[in-house]
Amino acid sequence: MGNYVGIDVSKSFFDVCNCGDGQVNHFDYTPEGIDKCVRELAELRPRLIVIEATGGYETRLASELQAAELPVAIVNPRRIRDFAKAVGQIAKTDKMDANIISRYASVLKPPISETISGKARIMRALVARRLQLVRMRTAEQNRMEHAFDKSIRRSIKSIIKKIEQELEKVEAKISDHIDRDPQLRSRAEQIKTVPGIGDITACMLVSELPELGCFNRRQIAALVGVAPINRDSGTFRGKRMTGGGRRQIRAKLFMPTLVAIQHNPVVHNYYERLLKAGKSKMTAVVACMRKLVTILNTIVAKNEVWKQNVA
Repeated sequence: MGNYVGIDVSKSFFDVCNCGDGQVNHFDYTPEGIDKCVRELAELRPRLIVIEATGGYETRLASELQAAELPVAIVNPRRIRDFAKAVGQIAKTDKMDANIISRYASVLKPPISETISGKARIMRALVARRLQLVRMRTAEQNRMEHAFDKSIRRSIKSIIKKIEQELEKVEAKISDHIDRDPQLRSRAEQIKTVPGIGDITACMLVSELPELGCFNRRQIAALVGVAPINRDSGTFRGKRMTGGGRRQIRAKLFMPTLVAIQHNPVVHNYYERLLKAGKSKMTAVVACMRKLVTILNTIVAKNEVWKQNVA
């Protein structure tokens, strides 16, 4: 039970609990607060530090802890909540959350997360910003369909033009960021050789899925959340489902998967076989997404480019 640490992070502060003594320390989420926490944990030398993923608030703290060579695992908050329910903790406060996270760390010992480099953080932020701008442009384009007043249409066109200008700037920064990093550039070029994967998807994968090429095919599919999950009990045989993992990556891989079904011969043939076997179209698409992820994983692991026999 000793030296397993749980950290509950919010916008302005974070609470740190050592499972060994149950003591909870409160820190302001400032450079000074982070430095103080890192020094104390470095002296403690914990076996594992678990941080609940909190919409990006955890990234800065996790990066500083990793830079100090401390073992950090960033965990899906739903797993923490399920664990809390399992041990009968219904009440919820920041200190109680930190305590339950430390208990989760000591009991389940989740794997250490991939190190978040400064370059990866910048790339992730740029890719996220591009997605925001694309959604804003789509929203304005949808409003245009119902705008009959000329002044309103002019306003919408002006906003769309400005969004497209910003989109061009962000995309240029993404390309420049990759070009200045030989490792990222090499990995992105490898990924782009796969039919169905374009520049933006390659950028997203190198920034948001750094584990690509480090895991086996089952692990990488589970990490993305496209591995089928058994739902069997006794004589009951439930329907296999996918879920968990990194939902944002699945969402961004949906359209590239549809493109791959049309233009990637391996994925296309796999899709057709699934349809002939009686699978629904959506089930076949998800399976093709899993196929695409495992192909990408193999290419990066073997440091190769796309070949039809790579799958």
